[in-house]
Amino acid sequence: MSAHSDKSASGPFAKYLAKRAKSKAPPPRPQHSALTQAKGLAKEAKDFHWLEQNIPCQVACPSKTDVPGYLEAVSKGDYTGAYLINLRDNVFPAVLGRVCTRPCEPACRHGWPGLGEPVAICFSKRSAADFQERNKPVLLKKVFPPTGKSIAVIGSGVAGLATARELALWGHRVVVFEKDAQPGGMMVQGIPEFRLPRPMISLEIEQIRLLGVEMRFNVEVGKTVSVDQLRSEFDAVILATGCSHPHWPDIKGGDVEGVEHGLSFLTEVNLGRSRPLGDRVVIIGGGFTATDCARIAQRLGAREISMYYRRTEAEMYITPAEVEELKREGIAFHKQTNPVEVLSEDGRARAVRFIKTEPGPYSADGRRSFTEVPGTEFEVPADTVLLATGQRPDRGWLPKEWADKIVGEGGSGIVVLESGLFAVGDFAAGSRTLINAIADGRNAARSVDTFLMGEERFYEAALIEDVETENTGRTREMDFLPRAEMPVLPVEQRDLPAEVETGLDDEASRIEASRCYLCNYKFEIDNDLCIYCDRCLKVKPMENCIVKVSSLIYDEAGRITGYNRSTSSKDYNLLYIDQSQCIRCGLCKEVCPVECIDLQKVTLTTVPTSQGEQANP
Repeated sequence: MSAHSDKSASGPFAKYLAKRAKSKAPPPRPQHSALTQAKGLAKEAKDFHWLEQNIPCQVACPSKTDVPGYLEAVSKGDYTGAYLINLRDNVFPAVLGRVCTRPCEPACRHGWPGLGEPVAICFSKRSAADFQERNKPVLLKKVFPPTGKSIAVIGSGVAGLATARELALWGHRVVVFEKDAQPGGMMVQGIPEFRLPRPMISLEIEQIRLLGVEMRFNVEVGKTVSVDQLRSEFDAVILATGCSHPHWPDIKGGDVEGVEHGLSFLTEVNLGRSRPLGDRVVIIGGGFTATDCARIAQRLGAREISMYYRRTEAEMYITPAEVEELKREGIAFHKQTNPVEVLSEDGRARAVRFIKTEPGPYSADGRRSFTEVPGTEFEVPADTVLLATGQRPDRGWLPKEWADKIVGEGGSGIVVLESGLFAVGDFAAGSRTLINAIADGRNAARSVDTFLMGEERFYEAALIEDVETENTGRTREMDFLPRAEMPVLPVEQRDLPAEVETGLDDEASRIEASRCYLCNYKFEIDNDLCIYCDRCLKVKPMENCIVKVSSLIYDEAGRITGYNRSTSSKDYNLLYIDQSQCIRCGLCKEVCPVECIDLQKVTLTTVPTSQGEQANP
């Protein structure tokens, strides 16, 4: 007899179940519930604590993307739904599905010790964009009606466009000013097409423009128009000009012909102005700029390409897949090597002298230092030397009273310079990542909106929803599915425009997304109803997913922070589902004869205030 039929049959629990079914009153809150409400919007410390403890991928994402929400949609083949979740949370889904630095993946529960590799969250985001059903740009509904307020955004990079998108959704008039002839910032100037196809960028920028965001090009603030002029015309002005100025290291001979900064080189090539580099190209650096320079040099015909980085691979801020592609494309990569001097002949670079380094102590910011090893110098012939050594914002034009308010690297991604004047993104915090810039833009929009409207028009909450089914559809077998490998273009077919990563197919996308533990689902035992028959203990797939406890441990805010395991029948007081061990299979709920195990979906959501009725765009 199945668990379901057992519940419906006559027996010792039939009268109890019949009485409960007839009751119109909602069941009482379990005494030891992890959340403050049975359903609806909850916003107490206890509720946010549950979200933070149980959805690590979302916590790790700077933009707080609903990762399990869109992975579940992908696993069901609902690519349009998955794309909409991403569009709401991170503005550029197709872009990030290709070039995000993936801070969510190291946090993924599937990558915890003994559980295999993390879910390919980024690949799944790309699948949502690749397979969604659409013939035109996707537009989100506007949240508020027109406010009559206007905002000038200076810079059409990721942070500027993310800020503009949010403010337009909330009813404001937004005008973006861009010094170049096209929008996109580092998406089009710093990332090569073989990693990020331009049609994807164009589509997702068009989705912003169609919300009513006006874009004016070839307008350089400080030359074509002044900040003071914009402040007189607009209710708020946002400085989001990014990090476009190369950082030049202090290398002897670094000013000779044949030496150029990697960022300038990438911009020239990405704008279609490529030129010969010679046979031997040396790249100094170990980030995405360095690897992009190396891979472009290979496509431009250089025969000997080598990268040199003064730290180890562990300190590199690129994905492991990028290192693999370097190897596939025959690019030499040397670690713990520091440049000393660029050697020249007749005013042109001919070689670079390097010295080996060794690991030293860690600095106060947690980064390891590397010191040079005397007597280890060597020379590498070079026709072109590309310095991929970072970039910085140009804040030199700012008045001192404004500049003094910006901490820079390690500081905030939004700074109020004066009433109605904001510095946002990399311009405020220094060079970071696309997903950080998106988060900065969205957070900045909230601050600007509050300034303009005189009140906070949103609040965060945990949305608690009942789930009618017995389980999530997950099984123990899904835990052992291997992580999907990204298909790539054969090396011999790779040129400047050809996208290297070709994307997962439909079947692979669904299987990969099904690996997600769906950490936003909560199975919880109502111990006021439990009869301690221990049936759930007999079917549990993980040793510690359901445990006998003597008591739960609470902090001063009433949040559950742990439990005391029972040692005998004398102190066996509760049955507790440990969410960090639960694989969301639902076997416990299926066998429970008194239906004391609830299944709910808990989602972090941003809620407009009562004024925020959905308005027609």
